[in-house]
Amino acid sequence: QVQLLESGGGLVQAGESLTLSCRASGNIKGISHLGWYRQVPGKQRELVATTSSGGTLEYADSVKGRFTVSGDTTSRSVYLQMINLKPEDTAIYYCMMRIRLSVMGELNNYWGQGTQVTVAS
Repeated sequence: QVQLLESGGGLVQAGESLTLSCRASGNIKGISHLGWYRQVPGKQRELVATTSSGGTLEYADSVKGRFTVSGDTTSRSVYLQMINLKPEDTAIYYCMMRIRLSVMGELNNYWGQGTQVTVAS
């Protein structure tokens, strides 16, 4: 059973910073992508930032220059450093990892339970 455990959410003022952390546990044979998505009530979950085992980075336009994603497939961890937070960053943030459970098995997306980030104006 794979579990992704997130931490680091909270309530901050606009302009402040937060760092989210996520670590996976379970019988994992490989990880190809790690990253973060977010969702607000009534809207679809959207990509925030991802990184791959090969080092490819992808960011939503709205967070470029303010958020930094870093991941380590060996330690099964991914982080999201957020600076200069804005009220529109308020959302539930979900950790995602694309994981293989056997050497020749397929890759599937696994999700954390979500952590609330609230930015007050």
